[in-house]
Amino acid sequence: MKIVIATNNKKKLAEIQAIMQDERIELISLDRFPGIKDIPETGSTFRENAVIKAKAVYTKTGFPAIADDSGIALDQLDGRPGVYSARYAGKDADDQKNNAKLQQELLAYPEPHTGRYICSAVFYDGKKLLAAEGKLEGKIITIPRGDNGFGYDPYFQPDGYTITTAEMDPAEKNRISHRYHAFQSLKEKIVHEVLTK
Repeated sequence: MKIVIATNNKKKLAEIQAIMQDERIELISLDRFPGIKDIPETGSTFRENAVIKAKAVYTKTGFPAIADDSGIALDQLDGRPGVYSARYAGKDADDQKNNAKLQQELLAYPEPHTGRYICSAVFYDGKKLLAAEGKLEGKIITIPRGDNGFGYDPYFQPDGYTITTAEMDPAEKNRISHRYHAFQSLKEKIVHEVLTK
């Protein structure tokens, strides 16, 4: 089965491809369809945004689609940045600006700055909608460490670890990440509910 992955983020694409490996599934990158621009994420939850993207990509390509929305939710900030994680410092913000804004807000609170990465992954083929969620608990530190990963990874230290997700080998991060848990669960649902029917 050919499935389009609804992202233009190359690092996220590589993570998803590593998790979703299965001889019955051929993953197609969204850049094979140059006419598709960024899809507005107008939902109020990660799942709503993932559903919006998956349905839009299915409609535009005619192929089953997988989409996800993910971000970081901090307890002291009542779940922020949440669905605004990728654009926390504004519409054209980059990782550096988003992290700077987050660090500035956290100055008002004592450590530890606990929270979690959350990923909602969705499959849509025009008939069936499947969804799964993954989480990675941890805390935000004040001094960035590591060059791997993206987003808030240099500042995020998972529970049970003394290193950040940006200091992890990509394969190790994939074994524990919120994205791994969401896409592994979604892959199992696709296999059981679509490919074996």
